[in-house]
Order: sequence, then C-alpha cells, then structure tokens
Amino acid sequence: MALVLNPEGPLADWLAEVDAWLERSPGFFGGKPVVLDVAGLELDKVALPILIRDLAARDIRIMGIENADPRLAGPDIPPFLNGGRSASFLGTPAPVPETKPATPATPTANALVIEAPVRSGQSIVFPEGDVTILGSIGSGAEVIAGGSIHIYGTLRGRAMAGAYGNARARIFCRKLEAELIAIDGLYKIADEIEPQLRKKPVQAWLENETMKITLLD
Repeated sequence: MALVLNPEGPLADWLAEVDAWLERSPGFFGGKPVVLDVAGLELDKVALPILIRDLAARDIRIMGIENADPRLAGPDIPPFLNGGRSASFLGTPAPVPETKPATPATPTANALVIEAPVRSGQSIVFPEGDVTILGSIGSGAEVIAGGSIHIYGTLRGRAMAGAYGNARARIFCRKLEAELIAIDGLYKIADEIEPQLRKKPVQAWLENETMKITLLD
C-alpha cells in the first residue's frame, strides 16, 4: 500500500509536525512507498526539490507526486501520478530516486537492459526510453522508465512506465505480484489489481485514459 502525505503551508511548520510524529513513531515511514500530494501548495522548480530532499532526510522516500504543476516535471523529480482517473480490467487472456543498477547494464539510444534481478531497495530510473529486466523486480524495488517496461521474471515491487508523459507506454511481466504499477501517472496498487491477474503473465496499457490489464497468451 502507498501512503499519501498532504503538506500544508507554511512548510516549516508542517515539517515540524512531521518531526514530532517521527519522534513518537520512529521509522514509521521507513521503507514504505509514499505519494506526495501537493494540492494547494505554491511550489516552483526550486521549492519542490527542496521539499523532496527535506523528506528524504527524514527517511521518507517519495514514490510519486500528485496534483503538481506539470511544468515542474523533470528527470530529478519523482513521477507525477494521478489516481483519480478510472481503471478497467479485460477478463480474458490476450528519497529523490537514485539510479542503482542491480548489475552492469547495457544502454542504447532508447533502451536500458538490466541483466539480473533488481533487488529490494534498489531503484532504476531511465527517462530516455524503454527498460528491460531479464530477471525479477524484488519487493521494495522500483523501475521508472520514460517508455515501456519489460520484465522477464516476477514483478514484486513497483513499475512506472511512461513516467515523464508517454501514454503509449506499456508494462509487460512474466508474473504479476506487484506492489504498484503505473503508466503516465495512472496507477493501481496491489489491492486494486484483480485476483485473477495475480501470479500470471500480463500486459498493461492505457486506452482513452483508462488502464487496461490482460493476461498474456
């Protein structure tokens, strides 16, 4: 499950409240995916990265951002998400992230190939195009791609395709056990993924701003 933080101004006072909470519940956010909802805040290209760094310093790792000005998007900013759009299912077969490649990777002009599993806690960020994982993505790991994501093993962590404004991106995996999947900001968490898709080979894509998921033959 993803936690949602809703900062309120002034940010210095809100961060003080976060510090007080963490004193009462140390490690509460540690290792958990967090979505930052910045609705109502006036943030610019300087203030938003500072807020993300302030949260990272408190061991609060931002997975994505909701309700932000699209002009603030960039490769150093977590992907913008939108959980408000609808999602449907096809029932028949058919801290600022840091790039930490799990193994030596082979980049091309528009693709990145990772030749082994992405382990828990690792983050692969490739804004330029597609990412192919020859192994699995472990629980607590994430892959963020500007294009499509191809996973030849099990997806247990988080996969975010089309993360910088590509609605044509897709996600393919051999076995779906994901914590979260997202395409162009539309995301579904584990509890929202239909049981009949779990542990099966699937593909996901967007059609008319609706996420569709189907089993692969």
